[in-house]
Amino acid sequence: MRSSIAAAIAVAAGLAGSQAFAAGVAVPMDEVRTVAFAKPVATVYVGNPAIADINMIDARHAFVLGKSYGTTNMIALDHYGRQVSNTFISVSGSNGASVTLMKGATQTTLACSGSRCELAPRPGDARFSEISSDVSKHQQMGGSK
Repeated sequence: MRSSIAAAIAVAAGLAGSQAFAAGVAVPMDEVRTVAFAKPVATVYVGNPAIADINMIDARHAFVLGKSYGTTNMIALDHYGRQVSNTFISVSGSNGASVTLMKGATQTTLACSGSRCELAPRPGDARFSEISSDVSKHQQMGGSK
């Protein structure tokens, strides 16, 4: 009896976990995932645009771009302003290889592919704020949308 109750709890927990995951989007930083809406949407808002960006493909599909570590949400509204979706977005580290160099208290992160490595600043890196500021200035000047 006790083992069947434990099995039932394990199955219920597994179902609840998969339903919660299905309701959200997990995307690595600097990558894109596609989201499909149940109904056509007219407007999409992202809670924190520093974490994720949303680009509509058509009235029922959007791209979610992971911009920086963290969690936020995306709300989609129909033509009447009614909520169609409130989706949780989680942005994690990229799937590629990365190397973190430590020189004393100074941290530098590199993204590596094959025999080549490039700077890939992450929170905690010595120049993260400076590089993030440069990217922000570039975007404000119209360098990217």
